[in-house]
Amino acid sequence: MNIEIAIFFLFAFFLIISSIGVVMVNNPVKSAINLVFTFFSSAVLWLLLNAEFLSIILILVYVGAVMVLFLFVVMMLDINISQTKEGFVKYFPLGLLVFISIAGLLSFFFYNQFENSNNNIITEINILGEDNTKNLGYVL
Repeated sequence: MNIEIAIFFLFAFFLIISSIGVVMVNNPVKSAINLVFTFFSSAVLWLLLNAEFLSIILILVYVGAVMVLFLFVVMMLDINISQTKEGFVKYFPLGLLVFISIAGLLSFFFYNQFENSNNNIITEINILGEDNTKNLGYVL
């Protein structure tokens, strides 16, 4: 097995587990820590795609700035968790319906997108070489 594929599956697994932890953990600080780990895992996946610029921006902007502000706001708020738990069962069928409809629409979109794909822009960008920052500047 290729080492890149093994790293991809490892960090994809970490990404899925930590993103589930963001939603399922009751403590907002632990949820924010799971979100930071989710950002780091997705940054590694960006690195595997040779998108170094986007990976560094994800870590610097989201982990460095947004998460600090998020933790600051969470600490300043007085969250009543018992009221939040009461509404979960009440809105679960509606949430499930929204989830199924969005998952169906995304599946339909990606099925049609990959079936009718045209890779002209990708070959045009790759002419510049392997430097992603130059390629990003060219696209912009």
